[in-house]
Amino acid sequence: MSKPSPEVYERGRGMDAHNKVMRDIRSRKQKTYDPHEPTRVWIDEDNTPDGVYDSLTIILNTGGCRWARAGGCTMCGYVAESVEGGTVAHEALMDQIQVCLDHEAEEMDDGEQAGLIKIYTSGSFLDEREVPAETRDAIAETFADRDRMVVESLPDFVTREKLADFTDRGLETDVAIGLETATDRVRHDCVNKYFDFADFEDACDEAAAAGGGVKAYLLMKPPFLSEPEALEDMKSSIRRCAAVDNCHTVSMNPTNVQRYTMVDELFFNGGYRPPWLWSVADALRETTDVDAIVVSDPVGGGQERGAHNCGDCDELVFKAVKDFNLRQDPSVFDQVSCDCEATWEFVLDNETSYNMPLVK
Repeated sequence: MSKPSPEVYERGRGMDAHNKVMRDIRSRKQKTYDPHEPTRVWIDEDNTPDGVYDSLTIILNTGGCRWARAGGCTMCGYVAESVEGGTVAHEALMDQIQVCLDHEAEEMDDGEQAGLIKIYTSGSFLDEREVPAETRDAIAETFADRDRMVVESLPDFVTREKLADFTDRGLETDVAIGLETATDRVRHDCVNKYFDFADFEDACDEAAAAGGGVKAYLLMKPPFLSEPEALEDMKSSIRRCAAVDNCHTVSMNPTNVQRYTMVDELFFNGGYRPPWLWSVADALRETTDVDAIVVSDPVGGGQERGAHNCGDCDELVFKAVKDFNLRQDPSVFDQVSCDCEATWEFVLDNETSYNMPLVK
């Protein structure tokens, strides 16, 4: 990977020390990627304000998130999967879209199509350095016959003019924003993400002006927080997001340990444990009263580098979380139990920032 370097855009945000460490870690990556192939594509189901849809999720392989190339978020290793050189041509990006359409045709029954298209770049789809305006318009035209779109972006790049490419074609459009936490200090110091909660609120207003909505992505247990601190911050963040006009969905993403990140360094040296699945379940169960859809997708759930419990109950709790996502019924968690809940409760009562992780 070409060595990322800070640019004027990233300077002056008070995070130079974190960014220097992250650049050093990311520079160890050697693997290269084909600009004509998406990073990932899969078919799933998603809960939306209009009901549950079959969804086609696309992760485009771009030149990488500009903030990550400057150093970036402590837990995010996705830039390590980006294309060498920092940019991907319009034609190559459209080749990636075709690969995804071919995958959809192979996986779905007899010409059926997913009603929901979710497009991520592991950066900002609305950043025209990652996805040119020409490509954004062409992608909007390609999926104009679908029902809903989700596109990923940092709040800086959310404008009514860019979203109009989708909303003017009659697509119900949502912006997925990696807010991570509603607490500015945690976002700055633990996640190393530069913007404030007020910027998220402004992006919600911009999306509303275009006729679109917002899906907030929150990070369960950033580095440097104990399990009880992380759980309380998550519950508070869900409530604050749900109270923002035009934020109709909150997605809680438990931290998973990705290569070429600060979290990976901490994990390797015994200084970090991913969250307990019991914490994920508790946050979902305790926030069902908010005026928003609250979901979670524990990537790597049940594995050592993802949200996990003792190993015996992980699959059952993971299935309960997936069931909750579609039905929003907290009673699903009453169907699962395990002796390790007592250990989790002990961790909540006793783990502090100077003795974490208290258990593996």
